[in-house]
Amino acid sequence: MPTKKIKVLMTTAELAPFAKVGGLGDVTSSLPPAIKKLGVDVRVIMPLYGSIDRKKYKLKKIYSDLEIPSGRVLLKINIWQAFLPESKVIVYFIDAPDYFKYDDVYAHGDNSERFLFFSYASLFCLPAIKFQPDIIHCHDSHTALIPDMLKVSDFEYLQNIKTLYTIHNFRYQGKTRPLSLGTGNLHKNSLKVLTKDASDGDINFMVQGVLNADLVNTVSKTYAKEITTSAYGANLEKIIRKRKDDLYGIINGIDMDFFNPSKDKYISENYSYKSINKKIKNKLALQKRLGLNEDKDKVVVGLVSRLAWQKGIELITDDFANLNCQFVFLGTGDKTYEKHLMKFAKNNFKQISAQIKFEIKLAQEIYAGADIFLMPSRFEPCGLGQMIAMRYGTVPVARATGGLADTINAKNGFLFKNVDSQEFYNCLESALDVYYNKKDKWRKMQINGMKTDFSWDRSAKEYLRLYKKLK
Repeated sequence: MPTKKIKVLMTTAELAPFAKVGGLGDVTSSLPPAIKKLGVDVRVIMPLYGSIDRKKYKLKKIYSDLEIPSGRVLLKINIWQAFLPESKVIVYFIDAPDYFKYDDVYAHGDNSERFLFFSYASLFCLPAIKFQPDIIHCHDSHTALIPDMLKVSDFEYLQNIKTLYTIHNFRYQGKTRPLSLGTGNLHKNSLKVLTKDASDGDINFMVQGVLNADLVNTVSKTYAKEITTSAYGANLEKIIRKRKDDLYGIINGIDMDFFNPSKDKYISENYSYKSINKKIKNKLALQKRLGLNEDKDKVVVGLVSRLAWQKGIELITDDFANLNCQFVFLGTGDKTYEKHLMKFAKNNFKQISAQIKFEIKLAQEIYAGADIFLMPSRFEPCGLGQMIAMRYGTVPVARATGGLADTINAKNGFLFKNVDSQEFYNCLESALDVYYNKKDKWRKMQINGMKTDFSWDRSAKEYLRLYKKLK
């Protein structure tokens, strides 16, 4: 007898290309098609924000005026449906203008009631969309109270549904006042964990997801260990430790088709690990575009990043200008870090370029044209930049944390241990020494990185194992 298909509903606040703010949107758009290939009936549900182009993405209304009796108000919603572009993954959209008419994914101020309503509506609409999942896969704090809702529900359609809660960043926890729980048809005495959580005056979404989901995972094995410590636990290390036997780490993947130097339309010269000598033409093109001295023998060191405290930007001090290389920075974020990099570049304008913006083409040109890629992060749940860089034969120099520690090793890159500028400097200096003086070793490191499988297929198989555990 054939095995019954596992049915999974993913709930998310972001889903590229419909609505994306950060990496969450990339993960939730790349993972479902890879899981579907493995025979899982996976579907995704998200809010219908005002910014989503219904015509462009061919959204069709499949249900009108469904009454959602959340505890505080009775609202009517419409349900729309489309396919995730270039896939057969069905996406449902909760059309509730009272909460989601805005163009922005995250409105100013408290978003807790918006996502509580979305979470409750996602469950309540299941009979209307005629889909009864075995598992609801909740992503980040926005949908973290779905396990709570399932535990207290006496709605027959929701019985026996299991939950997987994926933490993308443990610091983004989500909090609300206990009174807001009514929006999700909950109150502080619905569950003991809610009562205890409310005792300090608020409800922490992350806490609820961690304690009430059947299984919990985060986006790398090392990060799964790190968040159980006081250094990375964001004051919830004791909470996550309670679930250590149900906690898994699964590294994210990258789109191996888009990030492919052999056919990347944004770069000057296409190449593969078999024709890696052509990579040098991308370096010269990058140097020319940014007004740096054009020198094929000079190491170009790149950084493409959000400019935030997490990313360790201030570890790049004026002393780094003494190194025998050029620097190219691309990103936006905290004004302090933007000014820091602009000042660094201004004082060394022929050696350093700071591009305070985001541009996909330039990002691809840096991945292809740089020799070394920097990621000096304080913490990095997974990290995608190091995987993309290696795909392009650009060797990472990074801090040994989270997904960086899981994907970089002595055969494909360089790691330093502490959040320390001098240690970072020394690590980069070691990488430069290998580049200039050990050409064969450098070439092997490049090729090792380019040949590594960072596809979503690998990650999807690990998620399937978790789904089977739940079944």
